[in-house]
Amino acid sequence: MTKRTANSYRPVLGAAAGLLAGFALLGPVVTQAADPAPPEAKSWEGTAGAGVALTRGNSKNFLATANIETKRKWAKDEVLLGASAGYGKTTAVNRTDGLEDEENRTVGFAKAYGQFNHSFTERFYGALRVDALNDEIADVHYRASISPLAGYYFIKKPATTLSADIGPSWVVEKVGESGARGYLGLRAGERFEHKFANGARIWQTAAITPEVENWENYVFNFTFGASAPITKALSLQALLEDNYDHQPSPGRLKNDLKLTAGLAYKF
Repeated sequence: MTKRTANSYRPVLGAAAGLLAGFALLGPVVTQAADPAPPEAKSWEGTAGAGVALTRGNSKNFLATANIETKRKWAKDEVLLGASAGYGKTTAVNRTDGLEDEENRTVGFAKAYGQFNHSFTERFYGALRVDALNDEIADVHYRASISPLAGYYFIKKPATTLSADIGPSWVVEKVGESGARGYLGLRAGERFEHKFANGARIWQTAAITPEVENWENYVFNFTFGASAPITKALSLQALLEDNYDHQPSPGRLKNDLKLTAGLAYKF
């Protein structure tokens, strides 16, 4: 296994930043800086995206990803739901006899979340969040958590929102060869979203969950996404995800970085 360092991520992060910025600027030119008119009320609003990469030659590579996010708002309540999964493998070809080497799984994960928010004032809210993860490459058989949270909207406009929340979290996980365990953690997270008048959208989330009795055991997740409309319902979408586990399974690296691009359908 090739050892990765922090410097090895710099070219990837540079390319990711350029790609995401390009997606955000696609579409008609925005001639006004004013916020777009609020959309008509919908029962549920969301997007479903998918991407596929396939190569043939000196190596055979296959990668497929899918994600879905949906939300619904009421006068004082809000529900956020999301899930994503990915599968990938690569096979090197022996140039001497043309035989294929053993396949190597390079991606294999599935995760989901759900969050219910109840507003007590215009900006303060309480929430209950549930997360679940399976990552074969990181040797995480499962990691699930439930977190009661207190949150605040720093920005709450039709086109732009920025919120942060914090609270205790009960985590149950099975990592590597060790048995299942449960522990009390502290979850702190934030979420940002901005919608452009031309239909493009950018969003970003971050969350850290350390173990209360062992602060060295923590997980940090970061996501940045951008989408640009092709039609009213179809858009280009790019996602940059960084997952950092400070105490990973033995033989695994702490950091996993993923950059995916594909099509998304708005419903």
